[in-house]
Amino acid sequence: MDCMAALTSSSHVTEAAAAKRKTIIRPTNAIPGETKITTMQAPRIANRLRGLAIAELPPPYLAPFLHRSVTLSSVQSSSFSSTAPVGANPRRDKSKNRGVSAIKRTGPRTPFVASRWPLPKPVAEEDLQRRETNPNHGLWAFFPPTRESLPLPEYDNAYGRSWGIQELRERSWEDLHALWHVCVRERNRIMTSDLERTRVRAGYGDYESQERDKVIKSTMKNMKHVLRERWYAYEDATRLYERGYRPENFYGLEESEQEAAAQ
Repeated sequence: MDCMAALTSSSHVTEAAAAKRKTIIRPTNAIPGETKITTMQAPRIANRLRGLAIAELPPPYLAPFLHRSVTLSSVQSSSFSSTAPVGANPRRDKSKNRGVSAIKRTGPRTPFVASRWPLPKPVAEEDLQRRETNPNHGLWAFFPPTRESLPLPEYDNAYGRSWGIQELRERSWEDLHALWHVCVRERNRIMTSDLERTRVRAGYGDYESQERDKVIKSTMKNMKHVLRERWYAYEDATRLYERGYRPENFYGLEESEQEAAAQ
């Protein structure tokens, strides 16, 4: 009896140990029907179920570790490039301008033959042919009388007043056109001198050139005023003529001249 009791107790212990070694499946509270397998028992279950077919295994989203070996073996992998490795030549350079650099003074790889044409030779400064310039050239008008790029402050400061409106009213169309051309040319010279003075950082002559430019712009403004008055007078005269108005002495002749013209 004692032996039978000992055997029975030992069998119960063995079954309890075996039950502990089995897979522990616990239902989760969040999703019904979902099982949870511990990390320690996952390799053991995978080894036992490795010989089963894919159809007999649980779905991958429930037991992904069981499908890992099958999935990795069934996936086909290929390189990113579809070019055959045998025909590909990584050292081949298809650029014809490779190596040509003006900064590093490197020429093309293909040699060129230049012996058919003679290379130009530099001419010494003593052998250069001097060109005579015209002293009365029209471009000299855009420079000061000294014919230098920067005029002296005394030259820019030596200017008079601007033309008045009444003085310009007494001038003809040709005189106004010539005066406008002189003003434009003088402003061009002043702007050129200012640009050169800024470039070389001379540090003088800015005030004199600006004051001279103000006088020229005042003259040009008065000329525009006079031309605007003439244009309005022309429009008024044209409108009166279209209405049929004819002055008695249209041509501004004297009485004796009118009688002679009438005879």
